[in-house]
Amino acid sequence: MSKPRGLGRGLSALIGDAGEAKPSTPVTSTGDVPQSGGQKKSAVVTQGPYMRLGVDQLVPGKFQPRQNFDDGDLESLSKSLKEKGVLQPLLVRAATDGIYEIVAGERRWRAAQRAGLHDVPVIVEALSDREALEIGIIENVQRADLNAIEEGEAFQRLMDEFAYTQDALAKVIGKSRSHIANTLRLSALPKAVRDFVVSGALSPGHARALIGREDAVALARKIISDGLSVRDVEKLTTQIKAGRVTSKAKGPAPEKDADTQALEKTLSDGLGLSVSIDDTGKGGCLSVSYKTLEQLDDVIRRLLAG
Repeated sequence: MSKPRGLGRGLSALIGDAGEAKPSTPVTSTGDVPQSGGQKKSAVVTQGPYMRLGVDQLVPGKFQPRQNFDDGDLESLSKSLKEKGVLQPLLVRAATDGIYEIVAGERRWRAAQRAGLHDVPVIVEALSDREALEIGIIENVQRADLNAIEEGEAFQRLMDEFAYTQDALAKVIGKSRSHIANTLRLSALPKAVRDFVVSGALSPGHARALIGREDAVALARKIISDGLSVRDVEKLTTQIKAGRVTSKAKGPAPEKDADTQALEKTLSDGLGLSVSIDDTGKGGCLSVSYKTLEQLDDVIRRLLAG
């Protein structure tokens, strides 16, 4: 395998810093570009590497490591874009005739569509599949846009498809080897636990304490319902291993009945958030997981509205 390039250090030169990059005045027209409304708009090249493309000329990148886009976050960004437009260009590469694949900036593209914008600024680069995946991971990791499960899947993909070792990957990504190893270990968790991490109900620290446990799902639900800290979980797993916890606490949680599962799905679909219902027969616990204060405000508003 060829030595990985230090993309992390030069990424800002391709896609701009975390702040907003302001393109300069357009100087050259490059032809007609169809807008999402069916009209035509001239794509223009600005001074420097920027040009503008219609939002319908862009497609999500096949190497995009981020799979979950928070609805509240997109809505907040779209409101900002309505006022200021997209000031930081997206990084794209040519796909088919007139269509470009997004390498970095899919969140801005999605928000721009919500905001009703017809075009966005882009930088077009000739990038290999390997470079596109590297940049997609680095950009999201640097901006903390990936949850731990997505990050681990992206790391594994680099190792599987491009023969990276953990040491080489750590150098390219700019993370410690222990961070790479610990993140990759999360893939061994049951899907239900991984879903809790994706939704934000469990932290990566909580999840790592459950790796290799047969009762991982039951413990995950207990962590969420009881609000346990990572240290609490470590103590609990140690007590269970030493036999100092009753068999009732050790055993896996009973399978939820179909009605409870259906109700969880109905509430989750209605709120757009992860919902868990734990019924004890004499009451129970309803847990709603949120990531942003905007989501919490929306739940509170709905509850108060009756």
